Amino acid sequence: MTENASVPSNELLPIIPLRNTVVFPHQVIPLAVGREKSLNLLQGLNENMKLIGLIAQRDGRIEEPSVDDLYTWGTAAMILKKFKMPDGSEQLIVQGLYRFKVLNFSQTEPYFIGSITQINDEEVQGVEVEALVNNIRMVFQKIVDHTPYLTNEHRLMILNTDEPSKLSDLVASHINFSVEEKQQVLELVSLIDRLKKVNYLLNKELQILELGSKIQSDVQGELNKTQRQYYLREQLKAIKKELGEFEDEGSEIEELREKLNSIKMPSAVHQVAEKELNRLSRMSPMASEYTVARTYLDWLLDMPWLKSTKDRLDVSKAEEILDTDYYGLEKVKKRILEYLAVRQLRSKMKGPILCFVGPPGVGKTSLGKSIARALNRKFSRLSLGGVRDEAEIRGHRRTYVGALPGRIIQEIKKVGSNNPVVMLDEIDKLGMDFRGDPSSALLEVLDPEQNNTFTDHYLEVPFDLSKTMFIATANIIDPIPPALKDRMEIIEINGYIEEEKLAIAERYLVPKQLEYHGLTNEQLSFTKGALHTIVNKYTREAGVRNLEREIASVIRGVAREIVDRKVTSRKITPKSIHRYLGPERFYSEVAERVSRPGVATGLAWTPVGGDILFIEATSMPGKGNLSLTGKVGDVMKESATAALSYLRTHAKEYGIDEKFYEKFDTHIHVPAGAIPKDGPSAGITMFCALYSLYTGRKLKDNLAMTGEITLRGMVLPVGGIREKVIAAKRAGVNTVILPEKNKNDLNEIPKKNIENMSFLYVNEISDLMSLAFK
Repeated sequence: MTENASVPSNELLPIIPLRNTVVFPHQVIPLAVGREKSLNLLQGLNENMKLIGLIAQRDGRIEEPSVDDLYTWGTAAMILKKFKMPDGSEQLIVQGLYRFKVLNFSQTEPYFIGSITQINDEEVQGVEVEALVNNIRMVFQKIVDHTPYLTNEHRLMILNTDEPSKLSDLVASHINFSVEEKQQVLELVSLIDRLKKVNYLLNKELQILELGSKIQSDVQGELNKTQRQYYLREQLKAIKKELGEFEDEGSEIEELREKLNSIKMPSAVHQVAEKELNRLSRMSPMASEYTVARTYLDWLLDMPWLKSTKDRLDVSKAEEILDTDYYGLEKVKKRILEYLAVRQLRSKMKGPILCFVGPPGVGKTSLGKSIARALNRKFSRLSLGGVRDEAEIRGHRRTYVGALPGRIIQEIKKVGSNNPVVMLDEIDKLGMDFRGDPSSALLEVLDPEQNNTFTDHYLEVPFDLSKTMFIATANIIDPIPPALKDRMEIIEINGYIEEEKLAIAERYLVPKQLEYHGLTNEQLSFTKGALHTIVNKYTREAGVRNLEREIASVIRGVAREIVDRKVTSRKITPKSIHRYLGPERFYSEVAERVSRPGVATGLAWTPVGGDILFIEATSMPGKGNLSLTGKVGDVMKESATAALSYLRTHAKEYGIDEKFYEKFDTHIHVPAGAIPKDGPSAGITMFCALYSLYTGRKLKDNLAMTGEITLRGMVLPVGGIREKVIAAKRAGVNTVILPEKNKNDLNEIPKKNIENMSFLYVNEISDLMSLAFK
């Protein structure tokens, strides 16, 4: 600093306002001076006074700033050179010297003069300062690589600057920070704070530059990719032309037009397809919309709008096929044959919409294939278990990326016929969430009055589903919404009894598993007694899935013996079953369980068919408390309470101590304690168990019962009679006690399923005394 450059603290200094510029100490910068006040200041300076103050305006758009429009911090600068310009303005080259703060302005006309205090730089050293300086240098070098306005000279200048204060000012002066950001750096007296601020602003600037470079690179890459694809396509065209394989876009459009004219479709659909084809012909193959339009057009052209298979109307032949494929299921066969008979009388008939309801393993799903074969129709299976999205049924609109038609239309296209047998498997397991309710979408599909104009969201043209035969399957009817249930003809399929299982095993399961495992009838055979043992001692189910697994286990064991050359053939008898399947898993325990007082056999309904359950009652000294165990529900607990209350009310009549409840606690247990149980149908069973306990009378052997009771002693009807009776038959029970009002329910059970069984009916609890007890 020269002698003329020093100004004592609190002295006066002429001020030049700067627009959009902040000058830092150590910075050499040219300034164009053209405003009247600034020119007045330069004229008022004497030759020896070359020191001026430079302060930035808060808003660079103001032409004539006032004191309030100026920041209070600035930089004292030395005028190195001064040039007069032809237009009357002046050009200065100045060098920043030090910071100052304006205490007040002593003059505003003809130019600004301020009373200032000089701010000297701190001299701070240490690890933190060194780390900040190194980081500033490193980031500055990266910024140089990304910006055209910084050169290697700037890089070298920063690398060769050792003073931290000077370094921070030089960096702030050369980077394109905003006026506000530069002013913040200028006003920071603390060297540490100033270095941190510069470091922050540099990193921010670097991130902006790097992001800009990435965007530019991506755009450039996309442009290069498009140009490259265009170039390769043109080359491919040229190669194909030389080979004589060239087909231009026009030929592709012509092929589609020929296909459109040759396909039979409704006129409304033809108009939509033709409109889409004309739109496609005006598109460039490289346009993103081209693929979407082409895919949509392919769907329209591939759909079997008017294409049907010819039904087999020979009722006797269809009956033969159904009998060959399936044993029993008379109700289902009867319905299919009735449909064929009506089709012979009336050619134009809507397809039936059936729903098979029954326990797992009775053959509901595979029955659909057999029906399709009997009708000579194509078959398609749609699994609805766990489907929660309405678009699975109706499809997605074409505005979505990757949109496709719904599953119904997809399956129709796959089979290539508009009159297939479509099986909607597990319809009772449909879900719903924020994406919609699939069961509501099925309302139109399964309504014969509406499905002739079913409109998929993707196709957006109506498709006739009235010729399609829909067959739904379900294990339980209750979860199906009432509106959907109302549109289907419910056909209930019972669980199999022992005789049916034996016949199915002989006719279907054993031959199927022998073929699957590569054995012949000469190598392996089952006696009827062996199959009887597997059915009764190793399985307990409504269907035949586990039975098939057990038969497969035996066949695998024999296959290994044959491969090991231990035997050449094997005949399976009841005595040899345990060698392959291990010890017996099930046995009839009804007679054993009820051989002592306090035990009664009840009947229960489950989603997989009926079952038997035992009610055990015992007493112990106490104060009349009643406890129930076995994971029973609230309704079942209430039935037990009602049974005990009735017994207490009529204790004298039954020869029981009237005050027995004051001396004893009663405990009722329902075995299989891990399985939840509920419902009112065990009412009479609980009463019989309590009556047997407190009178000592045993129940008759091979007897089971079901029915709800009231406090007045009435026995009310219950549901699930068919499943319960078949379960009793399966368990070896030959006598069943039912409510009188359930008598007609037995008409739903085929006669052969209840052969050798007797049924007793009760209206009141008092009727049980002579019927149930020895």
